[in-house]
Amino acid sequence: MTGANQGIGAATARALAARGVAVLCAYLRPSGPGEGGGEGSGEGDVPGPSHTADPYHAARSVDGEEVAAEIRRAGGRAEACEADLADPAVPGRLFDLAEDRLGPVDILVNNASGCIQDTFTPDPADRFDRPLRPVTAETWSRQFSVDAMAPALLIGELARRHRARGADWGRIVGLTSGGELGFPSEVSYGAAKAAQTDYTLSAAAELAGLGITANVVRPPVTDTGWVTDEVRRFVASSPTHFHVADPAEVAKTIVFLASDEAALITGNVITLR
Repeated sequence: MTGANQGIGAATARALAARGVAVLCAYLRPSGPGEGGGEGSGEGDVPGPSHTADPYHAARSVDGEEVAAEIRRAGGRAEACEADLADPAVPGRLFDLAEDRLGPVDILVNNASGCIQDTFTPDPADRFDRPLRPVTAETWSRQFSVDAMAPALLIGELARRHRARGADWGRIVGLTSGGELGFPSEVSYGAAKAAQTDYTLSAAAELAGLGITANVVRPPVTDTGWVTDEVRRFVASSPTHFHVADPAEVAKTIVFLASDEAALITGNVITLR
């Protein structure tokens, strides 16, 4: 489980553990305001928060060990690992750690995001007065390394190890965002999530013979610490956004997709409203 120290990731880790799943809570705290790490910010197609927003930055700075310890206190099994998914060596190390501490990996939830808010416009801020930056090689690289490359490598690790041990049951769930017109004000975020979606749907087709299902969840606007009254007013007035979700609500869908009951559900992008 990546991006598991707060928000949807932490809620999903808790919900999986409550169903008896041993969970590796992978996470990365930002080194400062504006730094990437943690989980995605702008669920739905509303631009995510400024990284100078103190409450959200504080939420993303939580140590993932707190989530793992909470799970253990409740009688579950969990380990935490802080790791930067932009490093291509990390996916293999996470699987090694999970196998060593918790056993073979059957479920992969790709939730982490590089959290970059960039744009093709000259605008210094978005409609919520949150700062924007121009698209650069740096913004592209950070976003795609965490949101596209890392999920691809993690899926590859799951598939390789699954085959090697002759397993016949597995689940992959990715988190996406954006819409038909991309993700204005977070253009690299939207593009990287689209790439992750394609990787996941390809996995659904290629890994079906191994008993692995692969689906993508597109959450609604979800209050992971960044939603303000202004955002809530925007959602209330929008014809395409129905309500602001709690992370635990989104986690229920992810956990269902990771269950035996969802054996026939694969190759889907499931949009939550």
